[in-house]
Amino acid sequence: MDLYFFDLDKTLYAYDFRYRLPELARLSGGSQYQLAKTWWAAGCEARAEAGEWPSADEYLDAFAATTGTRRLSLEEWASARRLAMTRIPGSIDALRRAAELGTVSLLSNNPAATAAALPLIAPDVAEILGPNRLFSYELGARKPGEEVYRRALAHYGADAADCFFADDSAANVAGARAVGITAHQLTSHDGVFDTDALLAAIEGFAGRHP
Repeated sequence: MDLYFFDLDKTLYAYDFRYRLPELARLSGGSQYQLAKTWWAAGCEARAEAGEWPSADEYLDAFAATTGTRRLSLEEWASARRLAMTRIPGSIDALRRAAELGTVSLLSNNPAATAAALPLIAPDVAEILGPNRLFSYELGARKPGEEVYRRALAHYGADAADCFFADDSAANVAGARAVGITAHQLTSHDGVFDTDALLAAIEGFAGRHP
């Protein structure tokens, strides 16, 4: 059976960090500058995405300790992230269509907190995917490195030739193609995502065998 991987941010949901940071600052008691400098600019989020803090609790503990702010609950952290996310209806439709054609899974560069909070921040995606959610933190590698795709394929026991991948990043798409996965870049213009092309690519992949 074919396997369909989807990215989360800017693929299934639009994402704008500018709406997230002020709310994180308000909830944690820190300044936006403080959070951005000590966590994101210092590379902590990338380390989290690569698996340094393998549970949501460990991530939230590290976030508070590193930034010197109040320790957030998962629900608080998720509420700030949700402010930065806007559902892309056509992409959700494409995900549902792929689920009719084969197995669908998330393949996203994100830390453990995002995985734990998925039902809170993207409930429709969580419902469609069921248990099939792969995040970089649990694979110990990040896109666009080729290893993350190899590990994702191994997780499902799938061949690259039977796998389709959708992502907004050209680099991530190139990484998937380098290991033999059929990959499609979701593009946008003036905030409008070309989900018709995504759906056409899925249908084309599903119909590649007579």
